[in-house]
Amino acid sequence: MSSKDEKEGNGPPPPAYAGGAEDHADGAIRSDNFMTRNGLNLESFKLRDYGKGIVELDRSMKPRHLHMIAIGGSIGAGFFVGSGSALRTGGPGFLLIDFIIIGVMMFNVIYALGELAVMYPVSGGFYTYATRFIDPAWGFAIGWNYVAQWAVVVPLELTVCAISISYWNAEISAAVWITIFWVFIIGVNIFGTLGYAEEEFWSSLIKLSATVIFIIISFILGFCSVFVTAAFAFSGTELVGLAAAESSNPSKSLPSAIKQVFWRITLFYILGLLFVGLLIPYNDDHLLNASSDDVAASPFVLVGQYAGLYGFNHFMNVVILVSVISISVSGVYGGSRTLTALAQQGYAPKIFTYVDKSGRPLFSVIAILLFGALAYVDLASSGEVVFSWLQALSGLAALFTWGSICLAHVRFRHAWKYHGHTLDEIPFKAVGGVWGSYLGMFLVFLVLLAQFYVAISPIGKRVGDAEGFFNTYLALPVVLVFWIFGLIWKRQGWLKTSAIDVDTGRREHDWDEINAYRRELAAMPAWKRLSKILF
Repeated sequence: MSSKDEKEGNGPPPPAYAGGAEDHADGAIRSDNFMTRNGLNLESFKLRDYGKGIVELDRSMKPRHLHMIAIGGSIGAGFFVGSGSALRTGGPGFLLIDFIIIGVMMFNVIYALGELAVMYPVSGGFYTYATRFIDPAWGFAIGWNYVAQWAVVVPLELTVCAISISYWNAEISAAVWITIFWVFIIGVNIFGTLGYAEEEFWSSLIKLSATVIFIIISFILGFCSVFVTAAFAFSGTELVGLAAAESSNPSKSLPSAIKQVFWRITLFYILGLLFVGLLIPYNDDHLLNASSDDVAASPFVLVGQYAGLYGFNHFMNVVILVSVISISVSGVYGGSRTLTALAQQGYAPKIFTYVDKSGRPLFSVIAILLFGALAYVDLASSGEVVFSWLQALSGLAALFTWGSICLAHVRFRHAWKYHGHTLDEIPFKAVGGVWGSYLGMFLVFLVLLAQFYVAISPIGKRVGDAEGFFNTYLALPVVLVFWIFGLIWKRQGWLKTSAIDVDTGRREHDWDEINAYRRELAAMPAWKRLSKILF
């Protein structure tokens, strides 16, 4: 089925590639008992029979879950709140440029990830792709860096939850709200993959609805001063690729989910932040001395306040709270699945390979949840200093993941050609091809270079100090330490193209359906073919 003479045609991804029943036969064996399957009894905590799919977890995620994770999963406080401090710091012109750069970067990163994930939908996707196509030591570094990134995010977001509640009541101790939301996150994770998927579906629906409401209100207000947009937090966008391994049929549902990224970038972010720039001046008094987690400084809250819309500020604070909880749940999901993948490859203690009968990587989930206790450090007098270093650890970490995804895609394409395969044998192809991934890597390097300059010479200062440098650029030495440790441990470096295995673990697809779909596309007008690629 994989021979070249059986593949024909070109074009965008077809609507379905693989048979779900066959996939399930090779994967982990799910319990027939409802309570066990959903983690609601003691039996569910026992070790699951993996079947053949040792690297695969649960497959209970539906297409609607993947679509919502793709289009709204990473919308959080960075968009609703952080856009205000970014607008104040960067000014309108450079915010627009930065947004375009990050948007183009992520467009190529996600499509490269989509191509790899359809071919090899395995648990811990980013880490395994780096190990398989780049360098096992670098894969080790990226995997542990990703785990650390999300482990740190959990306590950070729990603290922001407490700050959000203090908008209404500042008298109750933050420890109370940290505890309540920590328990809630633990509760969501009891339901495993389905708990994460359902939480993300409904929270994304709330976040997207709020953005649409904001856009409509802003349009009606009709203010017009200066065109501007803002930088926003993209971390978590790549989770759609990680979630692919736990969907019932990733080859069918992932391509359409990947294309939702286009809608998110163009519709929600551009329009939402465009109206922010139209309605809120960059030198607004409320934005002065505001931090990225100050709800009162959210431009989305300020728009309603200035328009005299009673209650709109409270509505947006609820949305911000939902967004922060969503990112916390995503942190546990992303960190635990990557930790399990590391353990399955021998890069982490074997205990983290444990997957129970409800499909939860139990000890990995517990390990990431335990980091939530760091949120209580914020209550101490030195808490602010500790948290600034935690933020520094997670700040640039995502860039190394995104760059590695693009590099893994480039090396996959080279190895694919080297081993005698053609592009027609790739069911879902990245829109920009290998050149899109080269562009993505260049933009990642550009952002890292810009941040390096800011670390050496902070805005408003000629030269910074050592503490300020590492507070801005801590992620780089951390990932380098992981890489050196992985190199010493595994004693295996950069993979030669001839040594890259492109066949093991590759999923087979329904090529009759694929080729029929491609012939149908070839007969369409050019504009319609383009719309199929993007939408």
